[in-house]
Amino acid sequence: MPCRLAITSMSLGRCFAGHSLPHKLDMARLYGYKGIELSYEDLVHVAQQLPGDSVEDNELEAALIIRRLCQERGLVILCLQPFAHYEGLLDRRAHLQRLEQLSFWLQLARALGTDMIQIPSSFLPPSELSDDPHIAVADLKELADMGLRQQPPIRFVYEALCWGTRCDLWEQSWGIVQAVDRPNFGLCLDTFNIAGRIYADPCSPTGCAPSCERAVRESIARLVAVVDISKVFYVQIVDAERLTEPLVRGHEFYNAGQPARMSWSRNCRLFYGEKDRGAYLPITEISRAIFQRLGFEGWVSMELFSRRMSDADGAVPRELASRGAVAWAKLIKDMKLRVEALGSTRVAASL
Repeated sequence: MPCRLAITSMSLGRCFAGHSLPHKLDMARLYGYKGIELSYEDLVHVAQQLPGDSVEDNELEAALIIRRLCQERGLVILCLQPFAHYEGLLDRRAHLQRLEQLSFWLQLARALGTDMIQIPSSFLPPSELSDDPHIAVADLKELADMGLRQQPPIRFVYEALCWGTRCDLWEQSWGIVQAVDRPNFGLCLDTFNIAGRIYADPCSPTGCAPSCERAVRESIARLVAVVDISKVFYVQIVDAERLTEPLVRGHEFYNAGQPARMSWSRNCRLFYGEKDRGAYLPITEISRAIFQRLGFEGWVSMELFSRRMSDADGAVPRELASRGAVAWAKLIKDMKLRVEALGSTRVAASL
């Protein structure tokens, strides 16, 4: 299929800042997005506005409402995300609780009309996670098998976060996908998380890790050599800003309870090509490997996290949707992407 543009619903503004899901979906449609990654946070926010005392019943009703909202705007729900902190738990009672929660998420996926749930690598403290990769793989096989028993089957897409506790490199996530070895369990390649782990170091005065250029070249060579593109279910293309000061104690984004890369990610991601806003990661090189050398075609999502999302300014959803559309136009041009034609009722971005 041609490349199609999606965005995470949260990336158009946080619900707690007053940015309603219907308005965000309106902006997504207006600026040419074809799909959304639905943030569970947005589903919960819709559910909390419904009458009734049953949380599960309200969330299932909210899923049906969101499905209708998206259908009315011609938007596909690419996935529900994130089903976090699942694999490798040392507390096996907690693991059983997560399986119960997964059973409900499978119901939510069916109600939403999506066939995919995203799984980010866990960033729980090391004291809560096994260091035996076989346990994580067994847990993820169990999850995938639950998805296969659904009618129609539910797929899972696994992503290495650059601050993940046991999995923080795309190579590790690819190894897990291979070990799980299920047709409904695949990979999400996220340019920010790839570069954020091997190229960037927000705690460094330069913003860069040692030998970062070589690390990227070697990583790209491995990516092109080993990844089976049919197991890449979708990709996320975003950049991030270089900080003017190291992200250490005293920095405005410092959070003692978070890894530095997580705090940086939550505050400082940028859309592709936003050099004027301080973007500096080698996203073009990584994107070229994904699109031109691996030949990826399919869903391309702009999963932005930014402090701007939490601003109560009513202009936020339109601004972020517009910036993402400009980034998409640049990505199409730079990567020579094959895409669907832009609908006549939508705003065309210009560079």
